[in-house]
Amino acid sequence: MRGFRAEALACLSGLLVVLSFPRFGHGAVAWVALAPLLVALAGAPAPAHGFRLGYITGAVSSLGLVYWTATVVVQYGGLHIGLGIAVMVMLCLALALFPSLFGLLVVAWVRALGPRALLLSPLAWVASEILRANTLCNFSWCLLGYSQQPFPGFIQIARYTAVYGVSFLLAGASAALAYIALEKRAGPRWTVGLLTAAVVAGVWIHGEWLLGQRWPESGRIAVGLVQASVLQEDKWDPGRALENVQRHVELSRGAAAQGARLVAWPESAVPFSFDDVPAVAEELRALARDLSIHLLFGNDDREDPPGGPYRAWVAAKMLTPQGELALRYHKIRLVPFGEYVPLQPVLTLGGRFTARLVRQVADFTPGEEYSVAEVDGHRVSAFICYEAIFPDLIRQFTVHGAELLVNITNDAWYGYSSAPYQHLAMAAFRAVENEKYLVRAANTGISAVVDPRGRIVERTELFRPATLVREVAFVPGTTFYVRHGDLFAWGCLAAAAAVTAATWTKRR
Repeated sequence: MRGFRAEALACLSGLLVVLSFPRFGHGAVAWVALAPLLVALAGAPAPAHGFRLGYITGAVSSLGLVYWTATVVVQYGGLHIGLGIAVMVMLCLALALFPSLFGLLVVAWVRALGPRALLLSPLAWVASEILRANTLCNFSWCLLGYSQQPFPGFIQIARYTAVYGVSFLLAGASAALAYIALEKRAGPRWTVGLLTAAVVAGVWIHGEWLLGQRWPESGRIAVGLVQASVLQEDKWDPGRALENVQRHVELSRGAAAQGARLVAWPESAVPFSFDDVPAVAEELRALARDLSIHLLFGNDDREDPPGGPYRAWVAAKMLTPQGELALRYHKIRLVPFGEYVPLQPVLTLGGRFTARLVRQVADFTPGEEYSVAEVDGHRVSAFICYEAIFPDLIRQFTVHGAELLVNITNDAWYGYSSAPYQHLAMAAFRAVENEKYLVRAANTGISAVVDPRGRIVERTELFRPATLVREVAFVPGTTFYVRHGDLFAWGCLAAAAAVTAATWTKRR
């Protein structure tokens, strides 16, 4: 298949991937999203053509899914809107490299093995996703499997494979459809169709069975999530700083009155230095004592020693009901082009000049410790914002003993775009992978409580001040994924490499 028709099919797959995700799409679309691209790849004359087709799919899907990054770097990074759009386009073009690798591999396999090689394409798709999560900008936003969060029966395999197993299942369904569309013999078509239906049904039955099972509990606690809904333009206004903190205080009093024992404020809720402004620190300690609560809040740290380099961390802290500091966590995974600039040697031409982009984007230091604190004798972890999209990062908190996961975030700069909805859907997977309750305090929303099966049991609306109080369980123990990490995804990468080597040898 040559020319415009192949490119049109690749573009269609990109659009279908976009329509698989919230806020404007539906997860059911993901089951067929890759089929048009695979049909085009089956007729590609050379692997290089497959690379180009995959790049078209990747570019279209990336533009449709992360268009909001332009707003982030303009409002949060202080860039001019033109430069912000350029950064967004550059990010999308970089992300498109991973579907292009998928296209190259599939075409190479089809040329050696024939159309039946399409049935191996889920290996290549997951290989591209695990590489995307661990190379370049490590920006694994909206991997294909995340589209299934509204369907809890299909996402329970994440407890073994993380989100990559769900992506494999979806890519497999598209591969089966593409093969059936191209195969002329009825026998193989029926065989592939029935086997695919059996696998999908088996995953769903297993998931539904798990949904009916209870998870172990070592105790329960009432959690209060504070959503003060401070607009981004007001958040860092020095004249409003005390007023903004006071809004969180008042909402916390309401949460405590409803029985909350652990109260969580969003990322950067306290815009003062906890260590250097004793009056603010003492007010927060007094609040924790007066309400008899564990108070968890976002509050950045800074260090400017004489003669040493200035450093800053995106951070979270927690006070005990006695007013003691029980947790200080520094964000480990920073937001590219928001909290640091990736590939600085490239963007500054080896350091020969300082681009405006590098000057104006915040330059934070990544943290190194998976901090876990005790709350009423149980272990609780906190992680910040964008870290919620990294399964291998979050599982480390469970490895360190966490029985409850707390995510604090500030999604204000996303506005009413797709991003807040996408962000919540991805965070919900961490509950499944770790079999833990996940509670999420977001500045402007969406704050939510997610149960250990990934179901959103309660949530708030965007840009509305709210307090969400709900009793959740401390869940001990680990899952297969927590114990073994991305074994499945790396195994797919190894298998894809082995298939590539075998087909290369066969063609020679």
